[in-house]
Amino acid sequence: MQDLISVITPCYNAEKYIFDTITLVMQQSYTHWELLVIDDCSTDSSAEIIKDLAKQDDRIKYYKTSSPSGSPSLPRNIGIENAQGKYIAFLDADDNWKKDKLEKQYKYIKEYNVDFVYSNYEKIDSKGNKNDRIVKVRKTTSYKDMLKINSIPCLTSMLSRELIGDKRFKPILNEDFEFWLQILKQGVTAYNINEVTAYYREAENSRSSNKTKVIKSRWNILRENEKIGFLPALYYIGYYAVKATLKYIK
Repeated sequence: MQDLISVITPCYNAEKYIFDTITLVMQQSYTHWELLVIDDCSTDSSAEIIKDLAKQDDRIKYYKTSSPSGSPSLPRNIGIENAQGKYIAFLDADDNWKKDKLEKQYKYIKEYNVDFVYSNYEKIDSKGNKNDRIVKVRKTTSYKDMLKINSIPCLTSMLSRELIGDKRFKPILNEDFEFWLQILKQGVTAYNINEVTAYYREAENSRSSNKTKVIKSRWNILRENEKIGFLPALYYIGYYAVKATLKYIK
């Protein structure tokens, strides 16, 4: 019997993308999944699209926040609270997966007896066009590795529900970076299956597009949350700035 995988998708005004995103989950070669789509009070037709697809496939479940949160953190946390799967994967409403994403990662987890995997990904533009812009990330990621740079793309991640426990995303910029630090701080190592499994859609108005705010947020996480000393934190921020610049010019 295959294990249930819970896919968590926050959604806000994603009517241009959400149909394709959900459809590609429905087409996964690994079929024992549930998709929890959490609508952050969208004002477009996102809710109608999600509900229509849920009528076609009872593995799709629709949730809605009580008021707009302005960040994927609360929707993801609602997903975690309601997830029934042994494993959890995250997929934003405007990103896409390859059809064998879940199957390949599940096989890797079982073959190597690990609890946390991720993968490489390909960038696409706002219209979904590809241009062979492959982003390769670290082969393994520990807590110390994560302090330098977030090498676990959220859209490619899959980990056991047990690892998450009572940990949740915080309503801050770089919420995934802070969340992974919580997980990895337990002595966990995450493993890259070393394949491209997902497509990351670039958007000019993304929350992470303002690099000054991103760096300030990372600094606060390192200093206030992780209690990293001034000089080590300065080193980590410098390392991140160089690597991030190289990644975003690809």
